[in-house]
Amino acid sequence: MYKVEITGVDTSKLKILSNEEMNELLVKIKNGDQIARDKMIEGNLKLILSVLKKFNDRHESQSDLFQVGCIGLMKAIDNFDMNFNVRFSTYAVPMIIGEIKRHLRDNSSIRVSRSYKDLAYKALAYKDEFQKNNHKEPSIEEIANFLEAKSVDVVLALEAIQDTISMSTPIYDNGGDIIELEDQIGSDDQIMENWAKNQMIKEAFSRLNEREKRIIYHRYYEDKTQSEIATELNISQAQVSRLEKNALKIMHDSFN
Repeated sequence: MYKVEITGVDTSKLKILSNEEMNELLVKIKNGDQIARDKMIEGNLKLILSVLKKFNDRHESQSDLFQVGCIGLMKAIDNFDMNFNVRFSTYAVPMIIGEIKRHLRDNSSIRVSRSYKDLAYKALAYKDEFQKNNHKEPSIEEIANFLEAKSVDVVLALEAIQDTISMSTPIYDNGGDIIELEDQIGSDDQIMENWAKNQMIKEAFSRLNEREKRIIYHRYYEDKTQSEIATELNISQAQVSRLEKNALKIMHDSFN
Protein backbone atom coordinates (compact mmCIF):
# COMPACT_ATOMS: atom_id res chain seq x y z
CA MET A 1 0.00 0.00 0.00
CA TYR A 2 1.23 3.48 -0.88
CA LYS A 3 2.47 5.18 2.25
CA VAL A 4 2.72 8.90 2.95
CA GLU A 5 3.68 10.41 6.28
CA ILE A 6 2.34 13.83 7.22
CA THR A 7 3.08 15.32 10.63
CA GLY A 8 4.03 11.84 11.83
CA VAL A 9 0.78 10.24 10.61
CA ASP A 10 1.10 7.13 8.42
CA THR A 11 -1.72 7.89 5.99
CA SER A 12 -1.73 4.34 4.62
CA LYS A 13 -3.09 3.09 7.95
CA LEU A 14 -5.83 5.67 8.39
CA LYS A 15 -9.25 4.21 9.08
CA ILE A 16 -12.28 5.13 6.99
CA LEU A 17 -15.60 5.30 8.81
CA SER A 18 -18.89 4.24 7.28
CA ASN A 19 -21.82 6.67 7.33
CA GLU A 20 -23.50 4.55 9.99
CA GLU A 21 -20.40 4.67 12.19
CA MET A 22 -20.12 8.43 11.76
CA ASN A 23 -23.76 8.96 12.66
CA GLU A 24 -23.32 6.91 15.83
CA LEU A 25 -20.22 8.90 16.78
CA LEU A 26 -21.94 12.23 16.04
CA VAL A 27 -24.75 11.36 18.45
CA LYS A 28 -22.19 10.56 21.16
CA ILE A 29 -20.25 13.74 20.40
CA LYS A 30 -23.37 15.85 20.91
CA ASN A 31 -23.62 14.24 24.34
CA GLY A 32 -20.08 15.33 25.19
CA ASP A 33 -18.20 12.10 24.46
CA GLN A 34 -14.58 13.18 23.86
CA ILE A 35 -13.43 9.68 22.88
CA ALA A 36 -16.08 9.62 20.15
CA ARG A 37 -14.85 13.02 18.95
CA ASP A 38 -11.28 11.74 18.72
CA LYS A 39 -12.46 8.69 16.74
CA MET A 40 -14.46 10.97 14.43
CA ILE A 41 -11.40 13.11 13.76
CA GLU A 42 -9.15 10.11 13.13
CA GLY A 43 -11.75 8.50 10.88
CA ASN A 44 -11.93 11.55 8.63
CA LEU A 45 -8.25 12.39 8.19
CA LYS A 46 -8.30 10.91 4.68
CA LEU A 47 -10.96 13.46 3.86
CA ILE A 48 -8.37 16.16 4.55
CA LEU A 49 -5.88 14.40 2.26
CA SER A 50 -8.42 14.43 -0.56
CA VAL A 51 -8.93 18.17 -0.05
CA LEU A 52 -5.17 18.84 -0.07
CA LYS A 53 -5.03 17.61 -3.67
CA LYS A 54 -6.80 20.84 -4.62
CA PHE A 55 -3.81 22.78 -3.33
CA ASN A 56 -1.00 20.82 -4.97
CA ASP A 57 0.03 23.87 -6.99
CA ARG A 58 0.72 25.85 -3.82
CA HIS A 59 4.31 26.06 -2.64
CA GLU A 60 3.22 25.33 0.90
CA SER A 61 4.22 22.67 3.38
CA GLN A 62 1.76 19.79 3.05
CA SER A 63 2.23 19.09 6.75
CA ASP A 64 1.21 22.65 7.60
CA LEU A 65 -1.84 22.49 5.35
CA PHE A 66 -2.75 19.10 6.81
CA GLN A 67 -2.72 20.55 10.32
CA VAL A 68 -4.81 23.52 9.18
CA GLY A 69 -7.21 21.08 7.53
CA CYS A 70 -7.52 19.29 10.87
CA ILE A 71 -8.72 22.54 12.41
CA GLY A 72 -11.38 22.82 9.71
CA LEU A 73 -12.39 19.20 10.31
CA MET A 74 -12.77 19.80 14.05
CA LYS A 75 -14.90 22.89 13.39
CA ALA A 76 -17.08 20.82 11.08
CA ILE A 77 -17.51 18.13 13.74
CA ASP A 78 -18.38 20.66 16.44
CA ASN A 79 -20.84 22.59 14.25
CA PHE A 80 -22.47 19.72 12.36
CA ASP A 81 -26.18 19.28 12.93
CA MET A 82 -27.68 15.93 11.94
CA ASN A 83 -30.87 17.80 11.00
CA PHE A 84 -28.93 19.13 7.99
CA ASN A 85 -29.87 15.84 6.33
CA VAL A 86 -26.62 15.77 4.34
CA ARG A 87 -23.61 13.49 4.61
CA PHE A 88 -21.01 14.70 7.07
CA SER A 89 -18.36 14.79 4.33
CA THR A 90 -20.61 17.06 2.24
CA TYR A 91 -20.65 19.54 5.11
CA ALA A 92 -17.03 19.07 6.18
CA VAL A 93 -15.26 19.53 2.85
CA PRO A 94 -16.07 23.25 2.41
CA MET A 95 -15.23 23.85 6.07
CA ILE A 96 -11.80 22.29 5.54
CA ILE A 97 -11.28 24.19 2.28
CA GLY A 98 -12.34 27.43 3.98
CA GLU A 99 -9.86 26.94 6.80
CA ILE A 100 -7.00 26.23 4.38
CA LYS A 101 -7.88 29.21 2.20
CA ARG A 102 -8.01 31.43 5.29
CA HIS A 103 -4.53 30.19 6.24
CA LEU A 104 -3.22 30.88 2.74
CA ARG A 105 -4.71 34.38 2.77
CA ASP A 106 -3.12 35.18 6.10
CA ASN A 107 0.28 33.84 5.15
CA SER A 108 0.79 34.77 1.53
CA SER A 109 0.27 37.55 -0.94
CA ILE A 110 -2.49 36.63 -3.37
CA ARG A 111 -2.98 38.63 -6.53
CA VAL A 112 -6.57 39.18 -7.55
CA SER A 113 -7.44 39.75 -11.20
CA ARG A 114 -8.84 43.13 -12.21
CA SER A 115 -11.99 41.47 -13.57
CA TYR A 116 -12.74 39.90 -10.16
CA LYS A 117 -12.10 43.19 -8.39
CA ASP A 118 -14.44 45.02 -10.76
CA LEU A 119 -17.13 42.37 -10.33
CA ALA A 120 -16.81 42.48 -6.54
CA TYR A 121 -17.14 46.27 -6.32
CA LYS A 122 -20.12 46.24 -8.70
CA ALA A 123 -21.72 43.55 -6.54
CA LEU A 124 -21.19 45.60 -3.37
CA ALA A 125 -22.60 48.73 -5.00
CA TYR A 126 -25.69 46.86 -6.19
CA LYS A 127 -26.09 45.21 -2.79
CA ASP A 128 -26.10 48.59 -1.05
CA GLU A 129 -28.58 50.09 -3.53
CA PHE A 130 -30.85 47.04 -3.29
CA GLN A 131 -30.88 47.24 0.52
CA LYS A 132 -31.85 50.90 0.47
CA ASN A 133 -34.73 50.28 -1.93
CA ASN A 134 -36.01 46.95 -0.60
CA HIS A 135 -34.96 46.99 3.08
CA LYS A 136 -33.39 43.56 2.74
CA GLU A 137 -30.24 42.05 1.31
CA PRO A 138 -30.28 40.63 -2.22
CA SER A 139 -29.42 37.00 -2.70
CA ILE A 140 -26.29 35.98 -4.57
CA GLU A 141 -28.56 34.87 -7.42
CA GLU A 142 -30.20 38.32 -7.60
CA ILE A 143 -26.81 40.03 -7.66
CA ALA A 144 -25.59 37.63 -10.34
CA ASN A 145 -28.69 38.17 -12.49
CA PHE A 146 -28.37 41.94 -12.26
CA LEU A 147 -24.69 41.85 -13.19
CA GLU A 148 -25.28 39.13 -15.81
CA ALA A 149 -22.64 36.99 -14.13
CA LYS A 150 -22.49 33.48 -12.72
CA SER A 151 -23.37 33.09 -9.05
CA VAL A 152 -20.12 31.27 -8.32
CA ASP A 153 -18.12 34.12 -9.86
CA VAL A 154 -19.89 36.63 -7.61
CA VAL A 155 -19.09 34.56 -4.51
CA LEU A 156 -15.45 34.13 -5.54
CA ALA A 157 -15.09 37.80 -6.42
CA LEU A 158 -16.46 38.97 -3.06
CA GLU A 159 -14.22 36.50 -1.28
CA ALA A 160 -11.18 37.46 -3.36
CA ILE A 161 -11.17 41.14 -2.43
CA GLN A 162 -11.05 40.23 1.24
CA ASP A 163 -7.46 39.25 0.53
CA THR A 164 -6.39 42.63 -0.76
CA ILE A 165 -8.10 45.33 1.29
CA SER A 166 -8.85 45.94 4.93
CA MET A 167 -12.19 44.71 6.20
CA SER A 168 -12.63 48.14 7.81
CA THR A 169 -12.35 49.92 4.46
CA PRO A 170 -15.31 52.33 4.10
CA ILE A 171 -17.30 51.55 0.96
CA TYR A 172 -20.18 53.96 1.59
CA ASP A 173 -20.42 57.21 3.51
CA ASN A 174 -23.45 59.48 3.32
CA GLY A 175 -21.92 61.99 5.69
CA GLY A 176 -23.13 60.20 8.78
CA ASP A 177 -23.52 56.44 8.65
CA ILE A 178 -20.43 54.70 7.32
CA ILE A 179 -20.73 51.22 5.87
CA GLU A 180 -17.51 49.22 5.98
CA LEU A 181 -16.57 46.25 3.86
CA GLU A 182 -17.02 43.79 6.73
CA ASP A 183 -20.66 44.93 6.98
CA GLN A 184 -21.24 43.80 3.41
CA ILE A 185 -19.34 40.50 3.24
CA GLY A 186 -20.08 37.55 5.50
CA SER A 187 -17.35 35.70 7.37
CA ASP A 188 -16.06 32.34 6.11
CA ASP A 189 -18.12 30.61 8.79
CA GLN A 190 -21.25 32.39 7.54
CA ILE A 191 -20.45 31.41 3.98
CA MET A 192 -20.04 27.77 5.00
CA GLU A 193 -23.24 27.84 7.05
CA ASN A 194 -25.12 29.31 4.09
CA TRP A 195 -23.57 26.69 1.84
CA ALA A 196 -24.80 23.92 4.10
CA LYS A 197 -28.30 25.38 4.14
CA ASN A 198 -28.26 25.61 0.36
CA GLN A 199 -27.20 21.96 0.18
CA MET A 200 -30.13 21.01 2.40
CA ILE A 201 -32.54 22.92 0.16
CA LYS A 202 -31.09 21.30 -2.97
CA GLU A 203 -31.43 17.87 -1.38
CA ALA A 204 -35.06 18.56 -0.49
CA PHE A 205 -35.79 20.12 -3.89
CA SER A 206 -34.43 17.04 -5.68
CA ARG A 207 -37.17 14.92 -4.05
CA LEU A 208 -39.92 16.76 -5.95
CA ASN A 209 -41.34 15.78 -9.31
CA GLU A 210 -40.89 18.10 -12.28
CA ARG A 211 -44.20 19.93 -11.91
CA GLU A 212 -43.67 20.46 -8.18
CA LYS A 213 -40.18 21.79 -8.89
CA ARG A 214 -41.57 24.28 -11.40
CA ILE A 215 -44.19 25.51 -8.95
CA ILE A 216 -41.70 25.96 -6.09
CA TYR A 217 -39.22 27.67 -8.40
CA HIS A 218 -41.84 30.09 -9.75
CA ARG A 219 -43.24 30.81 -6.28
CA TYR A 220 -40.08 31.26 -4.25
CA TYR A 221 -37.40 32.16 -6.79
CA GLU A 222 -39.40 34.23 -9.27
CA ASP A 223 -41.97 35.44 -6.70
CA LYS A 224 -44.93 34.65 -8.93
CA THR A 225 -48.49 34.36 -7.63
CA GLN A 226 -50.44 31.12 -7.68
CA SER A 227 -52.74 32.64 -10.31
CA GLU A 228 -49.81 33.45 -12.60
CA ILE A 229 -48.45 29.93 -12.22
CA ALA A 230 -51.88 28.41 -12.85
CA THR A 231 -52.17 30.31 -16.12
CA GLU A 232 -48.67 29.27 -17.18
CA LEU A 233 -49.25 25.59 -16.38
CA ASN A 234 -52.84 25.64 -17.65
CA ILE A 235 -54.26 24.31 -14.40
CA SER A 236 -56.51 25.82 -11.71
CA GLN A 237 -55.24 27.97 -8.84
CA ALA A 238 -56.62 25.36 -6.44
CA GLN A 239 -54.43 22.74 -8.08
CA VAL A 240 -51.40 25.00 -7.78
CA SER A 241 -52.18 25.57 -4.11
CA ARG A 242 -52.53 21.84 -3.43
CA LEU A 243 -49.35 20.97 -5.33
CA GLU A 244 -47.42 23.73 -3.58
CA LYS A 245 -48.52 22.54 -0.13
CA ASN A 246 -47.61 18.96 -0.97
CA ALA A 247 -44.19 20.01 -2.30
CA LEU A 248 -43.44 22.07 0.80
CA LYS A 249 -44.45 19.13 3.00
CA ILE A 250 -42.07 16.82 1.10
CA MET A 251 -39.24 19.32 1.48
CA HIS A 252 -40.00 19.90 5.17
CA ASP A 253 -40.14 16.17 5.90
CA SER A 254 -36.75 15.66 4.25
CA PHE A 255 -35.17 17.93 6.89
CA ASN A 256 -36.40 15.68 9.70
